Amino acid sequence: MVLTIPDDGEDPLGWLAFAQSGVLTTAQATGLLGPGVVRGRVRSGRWRSVCRGVLLTGSGRLTRDQQLWVAVLATGPRSVLAGATAAAEAGVRGLRREPLHVLVPATRRAGRTVLRRLPVDMAAVVVHRTSVLPRAHLQLARPPRTTTARALVDAAGWARTVDEAQAVLAAGCQQRRVSPEEIRAVVDVLPRAHRRHLVRRTVDDIAGGAEALSEIDFLRLCRRHGLPRPDLQHRRTDAGGRTRWLDAYWREWGVHVEIDGAHHMDVREWAADMRRQNDVWTAGDRILRLPAWLVRARPDEVAATLRRALLAAGWRPAT
Repeated sequence: MVLTIPDDGEDPLGWLAFAQSGVLTTAQATGLLGPGVVRGRVRSGRWRSVCRGVLLTGSGRLTRDQQLWVAVLATGPRSVLAGATAAAEAGVRGLRREPLHVLVPATRRAGRTVLRRLPVDMAAVVVHRTSVLPRAHLQLARPPRTTTARALVDAAGWARTVDEAQAVLAAGCQQRRVSPEEIRAVVDVLPRAHRRHLVRRTVDDIAGGAEALSEIDFLRLCRRHGLPRPDLQHRRTDAGGRTRWLDAYWREWGVHVEIDGAHHMDVREWAADMRRQNDVWTAGDRILRLPAWLVRARPDEVAATLRRALLAAGWRPAT
């Protein structure tokens, strides 16, 4: 179903259908056309009944935009897209597209029966309730949604695991869709937010330079094992005059750590990594290469390696 911009002389129904991607509530449609006309269009097949109280001004399969409108309209007044769904709509890449997350006021219940009877071409909808949703947390958008910062805080709280929660926050900041300061401002007004302390600690690490989840894990590892905090994403100019960014660097002891994700296995990345490593070595620094999975899966082993390197370079733990 392709919607075109209505002409200037289009009636209110045409403009409303355009604004809502062809999805209307039954109340909206009957208010403009009357119940008899609406029933006739559904019975004739011109329109489609998606679920109780929600109509499609067409008969085809639901598009992504229409699924989002169905999710909001089916869950009632003041519903907004939230969590990973709202963040994805704001442009954050790499998040789960389904189920669709919707936030509603805590004072009312969304119709569970309606949501259990959605058609096969409609994504599942998960409804969350909140008693704190200030105007500042609402994005002017269609369909309505929370701001990117509020969406990421909610998505982190609703994530299935801690790793997934941190990945959501890191994605939003790394892709420059939101700043750590904006996330902190949201957390400040959500005293009961799930994983509130994790969100704060994660954005503090991100603000300190950790933009990838593996780097966040690395900072936590250093804290837990009593190692000094390194500088993250340290800027450096190599022998050829090119700007390089070091994942983790202890300037005082000349120890540099590279945390490698899966993309470093690509042969072109591998060759570039070797050149960067040679630049570090020829400048007199020590360099360690750690795969990201090892930082997560074997933190004790990684910490022991870091400790040996730092001690060899002259670091002495505080007694």
